[in-house]
Amino acid sequence: MRIVIVEDEARIARRIERMARAYFGPALEHLTSCDSITQGLHALETTPPDLLLLDLNLNGNDGFGLLESVSAGAFHTIIISAYAEKAITAFAHGVLDFVPKPFAEERLNQAFARVAATVKKQESGLKYLAVKKQGNIVLIDIQDLRYIKGAGIYTELHLQNGKKELHDKSLEKLEQLLPSSFERIHKSYIVPITQAEKIIVQEGSSYQLLLKNGELIPIGRSRYKELRSKLL
Repeated sequence: MRIVIVEDEARIARRIERMARAYFGPALEHLTSCDSITQGLHALETTPPDLLLLDLNLNGNDGFGLLESVSAGAFHTIIISAYAEKAITAFAHGVLDFVPKPFAEERLNQAFARVAATVKKQESGLKYLAVKKQGNIVLIDIQDLRYIKGAGIYTELHLQNGKKELHDKSLEKLEQLLPSSFERIHKSYIVPITQAEKIIVQEGSSYQLLLKNGELIPIGRSRYKELRSKLL
């Protein structure tokens, strides 16, 4: 387990570090503590962690800026902040948990337990995807997704009700955040396995996935065998 703490209050940073060392014990391979966005960004780039513990107010700077700078990082994030009203925005950034300050050791250990159970696989426990609409944030239940299509630096969320919403994260980022019930079947598509009906093999060894609503989605050749094994 490799951990980066970004917290500008030294007393709180030491407390978080102590709790992390006590919880993870010998499994803790490396721990770095930073007090600014600049230091945090350097730490994330030089020693990619499994877990980022991030405050949102860093000497007057917004901690979300750090997350946005490393949006492709494949690590878990736990926000530890007094700004509880920012929890929805935090989960929109794909964080694993939001621990409000002041916090008890038991509450932080609950967040650590979620990390320990998922660090081997990006099982973020993500339940919703946040879509920005007219200055507001709308939460989309991932169970309402039919499939996700890449659209450059954005993604299109195709919903079971036939509607389509634009999401501001790339397909690569969502692949890291979504649970394993979602399968990357093509460079441009992620599909929940529950929506898959069967694989259709066409002439020339090309493949398509038939969804339960009758839509056909292309399957990348390199992904065919793994998908087939999951559908058997």
